[in-house]
Amino acid sequence: MRVAVAGFLHETNTFAPARAGLDTFRQGGGYIPMVRGAQMLPAAKGVNLGISGALEVAEDKGWDVVPVLWAGAIPSAHVTRDAFEAIAGEIVGGIAQAGPLDGVFLDLHGAMVAEHLDDGEAELVRRIRAAIGPDVPIAAALDLHGNISAEFIDLVDICAGFRTYPHVDMAATGARAARHLHGLMIAGTRPAKAFRRMSYLVPIPFQSTDLAPAKGLYEDLVQREAEGALSVSLFMGFPAADIPDCGPMAIAYADSQEAADRAADRIAAAYEAAAPEFQGAIYTPEAAIAEAQRLAALPGEGPVILADTQDNPGAGGVSATTGMLRALIHADAKNAAIGLIVDPAAAARAHDLGVGQSAAFEIGGHAGLKDAPVQATACIEALSDGKLHATGPYYGGTHLDLGPSACLRIGGVRVVVTSHIAQMADREMFRFAGIAPAECAILVVKSSTHFRADFAPIARAILVALAPGPMPFDPGDLPFTRLRPGLRLSPGGPIFGAARADPARPDPGGAAVAGVQ
Repeated sequence: MRVAVAGFLHETNTFAPARAGLDTFRQGGGYIPMVRGAQMLPAAKGVNLGISGALEVAEDKGWDVVPVLWAGAIPSAHVTRDAFEAIAGEIVGGIAQAGPLDGVFLDLHGAMVAEHLDDGEAELVRRIRAAIGPDVPIAAALDLHGNISAEFIDLVDICAGFRTYPHVDMAATGARAARHLHGLMIAGTRPAKAFRRMSYLVPIPFQSTDLAPAKGLYEDLVQREAEGALSVSLFMGFPAADIPDCGPMAIAYADSQEAADRAADRIAAAYEAAAPEFQGAIYTPEAAIAEAQRLAALPGEGPVILADTQDNPGAGGVSATTGMLRALIHADAKNAAIGLIVDPAAAARAHDLGVGQSAAFEIGGHAGLKDAPVQATACIEALSDGKLHATGPYYGGTHLDLGPSACLRIGGVRVVVTSHIAQMADREMFRFAGIAPAECAILVVKSSTHFRADFAPIARAILVALAPGPMPFDPGDLPFTRLRPGLRLSPGGPIFGAARADPARPDPGGAAVAGVQ
C-alpha cells in the first residue's frame, strides 16, 4: 500500500495575545520542529505523537510511505495566513505530486483557526481531497480537544481522537487511525458514520481523564466498540475558540448506519448526563499558596503542586505572567519553585553575569495583559543552553530546546527562566535547571492538566490556582460573539446569548472557589 503521510497541528485560542507564524512551527514549542520528506521518519521515531504511532504501523504493515511534511506549534492565537498557506500548500502539493496513492494519513489537531478561515483542518482536507479525488481513503488522528466540524467529518473516511488528558496516548491514537486506514485500503469500502453535538463546555482542568467524570466517559468508549462500532471518539472541544464549531462532539463509525447512530447516541447521552459531576475546588493565588504551605507542613513526602491554569501555554498562555510568583514571594514560601517563566532578556542577563552572582532582575510579565514584571534581587543558581530530553509520559522522549535558560533564586523561591516557550509538563523541565522537583515543598507549574502525567506520581496534593492570565478558567468569562446558539458555556452555566450576561450566573461547573471574596 502506497500511503502519503503528513501532519499540521495547532490548537487555536482566538483570544490569546500572540499569533502563530512560520517561525513558531519551525521552533515547535514542545513539538518536534517542522520537518520534511525522509527526515520525518527519524524525527518522529520514539516520541509521543500521532505521526510516530502511524509510522510504526506503516512499518509493520509494509506500507510504501510517502512522507511529505509535519509541522506543529504551541497553542496561541490564530495561525497567520502566510503560515497556513505555506504549510498547507506544501502538504497539498506534496500529496498531489506523489503519484498513485492507496491512502492518506494525516496527523492533525482539530482546533486550528487561521486568520482567514475558521476551520483549518477542513480546509486542508478539502484541498487534499480535490487533489486526490473521491476514491482514495483519508484517515486522521486528532486531539481530544478538537472543535470538529461536519464538513471535516464528511471529507475524511475515518478519524480517531485521543482518549487521555494528559495526552499520553498520542502515538497510540496515531497507530489506531493508521490501522483503520489499512483496513479501509484492504477492504475497498467505507464505514457508515454518525456524529452528535453536545450542549455544554467544560473548564480545561476539569476535563482530565484522570478524574471523574471524564475518566468514566472515555473508558466507556471501549464498550461502545465492543458492542459493534468500528471506531468511536469523544471530543471535549477546546473552549477558547470563538467559532460556530466550538464545543464537544461524539463520532462513531460502524458497518451499518444503525450501529453508528446507536454508538454516537450513547456517547452523547453519557456526556450530557455527566454535567453535574464536572466540578472541583479552585483557589486564588494567595489561598493556593496558604493551603500549599499548610499541606507541606504535614507529615509526608512529595511537593504540593499548584497548576497556574490561566497562563497555561498549552491553551494559549504566554508562560510569563507573574501572579503566582508574586504570591510565592509575598508568602515567603520556602523550598518552592516555579516554571517556566519565558523571559529571554532575564535569561540573557543571567548568562552575562554568571552563576553565583546576585543582581536586580525584572522577571516575566506581559504588557499586552497589563501584567508587570516582578522586580527583585535574585541569585543566579544555574545556567543552561535549554536543550533537554523530556522522557515523561506526555512528551514521551521529545527533545526540547528552550534556549538560554537560568535558575534564579529569590529568598526561598527558585524560578526557571527560559528563552523559548513550552508547557511545563515534564520533571526534566525543572531538573535541567538544577532543581530536584521531588525534593521541593511547593511547585508551581504553568500547565492545566498535562503536568499530571509526570508530576502526579510525586505529588502529595494538586491544587488549581487562578492567577490572572490569557486563558480564563471559566469559558463564560470569554467575550464570545460567534458560538452556535444554545451552547452552554459551562456545565450548568449560562447559555450563549442573552443569558451569558446574567450577573447571577453560577460559578463554573459548580466549583468551590477558595479565597474569592
